[in-house]
Amino acid sequence: MQKVRTAIIGQGRSGRDIHVAALKLMPEMYEIVAIVDPIELRRRRAQEELRCDVYESHRALFKRKDLDLVINATPSHLHYPITLEVLKKGYNCLCEKPLAKKAREVDRLIAASQQSGRMLAIFQQSRFAPYFEKVREVIASGVLGRIVQISIAFNGFARRWDWQTLQEFNGGNLLNTGPHPLDQALALFGDGMPKILCRMDRANTYGDAEDYVKLLLWGEGHPVIDLEISSCCAYPSFTYNVQGTRGGMKGNTSGMEWKYYRPEEAPPQKLIREPIINPDGTPAYCREQLPWHTGSWAVSKENADLFATISGRFYTMLYKRLTTGQPLEITPEQVRRQIAVIEECHKQNPHIYVPKKRAAQA
Repeated sequence: MQKVRTAIIGQGRSGRDIHVAALKLMPEMYEIVAIVDPIELRRRRAQEELRCDVYESHRALFKRKDLDLVINATPSHLHYPITLEVLKKGYNCLCEKPLAKKAREVDRLIAASQQSGRMLAIFQQSRFAPYFEKVREVIASGVLGRIVQISIAFNGFARRWDWQTLQEFNGGNLLNTGPHPLDQALALFGDGMPKILCRMDRANTYGDAEDYVKLLLWGEGHPVIDLEISSCCAYPSFTYNVQGTRGGMKGNTSGMEWKYYRPEEAPPQKLIREPIINPDGTPAYCREQLPWHTGSWAVSKENADLFATISGRFYTMLYKRLTTGQPLEITPEQVRRQIAVIEECHKQNPHIYVPKKRAAQA
């Protein structure tokens, strides 16, 4: 079986705890041959644990001709410039999320990929989450009728004080956590650019980027998407809540439940204008007993480790792309729409995203 010879730039939490950890579970597909990190301790550890070459700068990789894949797992503000360099030097590149901060940057990356003839992929692995696949399956079945609203909540209560709280490093909940639920939201929204309304706040963060996001997406012929990414929610109650004309669905990453009625089994009704009354002549409320059907899903034991499941599925998809030419399931063009939404959210929240000089004067 052909192995993909891989270099990973960055050995922080993402590079080491996500990408190295995932590829170590797939030794028949991937071989880590090089690690890049400016911190000497991380380089020594990588050399000891992986028995691979190590470099202080990613530019040292450009002397190598034996790399099938370069993974960019640097801090968020370096995703765009380093990925652009890698593509221009003629290497296939997988970039961590967020891919960029502005849509025009994504356009440049796509152009560089096309000009070099090399692959540009983005690590949006939550598209392969079992709970999300179940939501898509139930919606696609039609049992819930026309979908009116989909609420998505990636919430919790946490204070944070690291680099991910700083605008200068492309921090904040929308660019950090946001690419995962937003990728799912846009897949459920369907084609086209949605209308956008966003409100952000700084609640418990020690930095200058947001840690509360409320985002509404809507459009003619599409469901309303209500997305929350909050670090000040002490009582998170669901990950998904779907409202349809025949029923609904709710649940989280470990289980889902849904109920619906079948129109042919429902009591016949028609619009009436006169007051509704009970048999004894007293006022009555407009109510009926619908025959509900129910369904449920629980994550299987083999998929209980969400990280291993979604990373494994993503990297299997990527392996097929690199070895057989199978198309990417998550394309740069799809991610561009995500970044365009994020960019508009930033524009709508100048109280968060103000120029540094103005912020210093405030």
